[in-house]
Amino acid sequence: MKHPFYDLDIPNEGSLHHIENEKDACGVGFVANIKGERSRSILDLAINGVCNVQHRGAVDADRVTGDGAGMLTQIPHKIFQPFIDEMRFELDHPMDLAVGVFFMPADQTERMKIHLLAEGLLRNRDIQVIGWRDVPVNPNELGHKARLTMPVIQQLLVARPEGMDDNPFERQLYLIRREMRLKARIHKLADFYIASFSHRTIVYKALLLPSSLQKFYTDLQSDDYETALAVFHQRFSTNTFPTWALSHPFRTLAHNGEINTVRGNRNWLNSRASDFENVIWDGEEQLLKELITQGQSDSASLDAALDLLVQSGRDPVHALAMLVPSAYGIDPTTSAELKAFYEYHECFSEPWDGPAALVFTNGLSVVAGLDRNGLRPSRWKLTSDGIFALGSEVGIVPIDDAKVLRKGRLAPGEMLEIDVLRGRVRFNDEIKADLASRKPYGEWLKNRTSLTTLAPELPAGDLDILTLSQKQAAFGYTKEELDMSFTPVLAKGEEATYSMGDDAALSVLSTRPRLLTSYFRQLFAQVTNPPIDPIRERAVMSLDVVLGSQRNWLGETPEHAKVVHLNSPFLFENELKTLKALPDYPHRILDTTWPIAEGTDGMKHALDRLCLEAEKAAKDRVQILILSDRAIDHERAAIPALLATGAVHHHLNRRKIRMRLSLVIDTGEARDTHQMACLFGFGASAVCPYLAFETIREIVEQDKTAKKPQLDGMDFAKAVANYRKGLEKGVLKIMSKMGISVLSSYTGAQIFEAVGIGEEVMQAAFIGSASQISGIGFKEIAGEALARHAAGYGTALPEGQSSIDLGDPGYYRPRQKGEMHSVTGPVIKNFHTFVKSGKHEDYETYVKAALENTPTALKDLFEFVPGEEGPISIDEVEPIEDIRVRFTTAAMSLGAISPEAHEALAIAMN
Repeated sequence: MKHPFYDLDIPNEGSLHHIENEKDACGVGFVANIKGERSRSILDLAINGVCNVQHRGAVDADRVTGDGAGMLTQIPHKIFQPFIDEMRFELDHPMDLAVGVFFMPADQTERMKIHLLAEGLLRNRDIQVIGWRDVPVNPNELGHKARLTMPVIQQLLVARPEGMDDNPFERQLYLIRREMRLKARIHKLADFYIASFSHRTIVYKALLLPSSLQKFYTDLQSDDYETALAVFHQRFSTNTFPTWALSHPFRTLAHNGEINTVRGNRNWLNSRASDFENVIWDGEEQLLKELITQGQSDSASLDAALDLLVQSGRDPVHALAMLVPSAYGIDPTTSAELKAFYEYHECFSEPWDGPAALVFTNGLSVVAGLDRNGLRPSRWKLTSDGIFALGSEVGIVPIDDAKVLRKGRLAPGEMLEIDVLRGRVRFNDEIKADLASRKPYGEWLKNRTSLTTLAPELPAGDLDILTLSQKQAAFGYTKEELDMSFTPVLAKGEEATYSMGDDAALSVLSTRPRLLTSYFRQLFAQVTNPPIDPIRERAVMSLDVVLGSQRNWLGETPEHAKVVHLNSPFLFENELKTLKALPDYPHRILDTTWPIAEGTDGMKHALDRLCLEAEKAAKDRVQILILSDRAIDHERAAIPALLATGAVHHHLNRRKIRMRLSLVIDTGEARDTHQMACLFGFGASAVCPYLAFETIREIVEQDKTAKKPQLDGMDFAKAVANYRKGLEKGVLKIMSKMGISVLSSYTGAQIFEAVGIGEEVMQAAFIGSASQISGIGFKEIAGEALARHAAGYGTALPEGQSSIDLGDPGYYRPRQKGEMHSVTGPVIKNFHTFVKSGKHEDYETYVKAALENTPTALKDLFEFVPGEEGPISIDEVEPIEDIRVRFTTAAMSLGAISPEAHEALAIAMN
């Protein structure tokens, strides 16, 4: 497989590497002269800065190839003058020059095709081409791997059309970039990458160590390289494949951190493209589609989003505050106007969430900001001679402390701006006050409808135990689940706790009809990406939801605030009824069941019908689409709620109409936090778990007459309120494991990995998520749904029995004739016996017991295949002492394992 940015082999699609997962953690900073005075000294300080964060990146085994380093500066006009003279071209003013930096394929014929494409598009816009400059480089500074993948680096110099102002000229260059990418795909040209194309800024970056950057690019050695600002970056690709194109800075942005919600952000942004509208683009909005392309890292995607907003008229601080908002709700000093600013933008834009230290420049100003949790450091100094330096560590830019007037750090959610055009520094409070006062956001928010949180109402009529138990069985409820998981939530308002680990068989290996959500595993933050504490850091987290049509992302009108606001994504029955009664928000209910007479084929037909009905609803301007399985009965089975949600979500995304409506899932299937998180992760905005509420009513009534009551006389309203409270806490915990603070960011972010789901299903409903081993298809999913349905509706009740026996399948703990577990009583007993005796026969007994209930995990499917030539000689095997030194153990906190375990590991490793 080739990398989409240049001719580079990367691990093939069958491996565990996926380009979409590329993220990094790095060293970042900038240096600027606040008066806008250009000089060589600014570049020198920045080069020192990037060299001083070399330790923040990784180094290949060749000790020369790095993860990438680079510089983003103003265009140094003097170094291009000799080439302009050589081309016999005259500019009226240096700012009439624009430079594009291209990473080109090695094949000269392919390069010529790209030249012709660029020149033709420029001519169409009356932009004169000065010429193509071969960037002087020293490949000897590269490591072996970097040289093998090194692109041909060329600069395209063009001149501003006569009479065109700065901003229109910059937008024309932006559209050329977009048009080149789209045309190149149509004409199947060799891949190339445009590192920058601007009349203000230029990028020099490469796959090398920072200490080699200046030696590699001869331009960076020139005394004529003068700039008033320089953004620098050293990449550390924590779980990625280092590449030239994914080195930083990007066209406007350098980023240290990880955008955990990027998959959802990309989907939402591409879906919004069909509604892009702004007079600035003069009818050329079609070129803004497919803004995010395959192969972009999280940072590159954020750069594309920021670049678009700024090119569309928002200034950099506004764009950054919109995409990476602060946790405004926790600060009592936050003004009502600033709170309104953030709440207004939440009506049509979700945060790009995750640890982030960001530095943005468009050549006129430099903006730096931190994420809402402040999970990446940014420290700064301002000198008496007007030099402002910021970096991810103290002291990386060499500055004489005697000249330091002020110094400090960015706090969580804060930003600052160096405006070199106007010669001023603006700090967080001034910036935020300015943003809050630009428009009457508070007045506009009066268009928003806030759904008042209602007290749950006891359903009218007597409880029908038979009908309830039939539904419970059809949706996979078990007595074990009600006893061990459900009732504790009602009693305490939080999830029940268990010992760590799940040794039950994977759903794809189970012989029982497991729910589709059980095939998905939650991802979690690791390497450099910290989780957050949902208890101590609850104040920076939010479960607020907006429902309705999200309007043009590039606009800003009072109508943008016309949405429904919810304080919780979990709807009581009466709240759902109130939602459906809102006159200004058209809703439609779509049935997610199918006739069991159609068998396993019927589910796929029903799913296709559901997607088409959802598409029609969006085109009919329905704003709230309710997917409901309440029609389940003796003759109709329910499509798994997760499958229905994911299929509709992605179908509307593919049609570019997803932003026209919100999905509310009215389901009897989802009841625990994992199931809810799956629904949110694949596109749901709110859920009404109606069968869970009916089940709670049953539990409350039975508890009143129980010999050992667990709810202490609790009424239905209190129990349901506790249930919602428990769900909210559980979803916050799941979000926090991935370092995500805001539910609107988690929605559609697909922070899951499937284990045992086939490619056909993944492409239809869960595209973008990983399913490494493939697995079951639509027929198997339908078969499991029909098996559960038959358990509820397919058999007559024994005489004297008033309800369906939900049974105890042993999903949580081993049971005779129940679900397979890898750790059972015999396994534990025989393990203890073997450890104490040390006898081989006891070990064999232990192994037999351990294998008796397999397969439960993927490793149980592997077996050793003897070589055809028999065992090799023991003389060819390394001594134990040599093998032992290669063993390592991962770091673990003292809270995770005991001091004794730490000591045992240390002794074993040493």
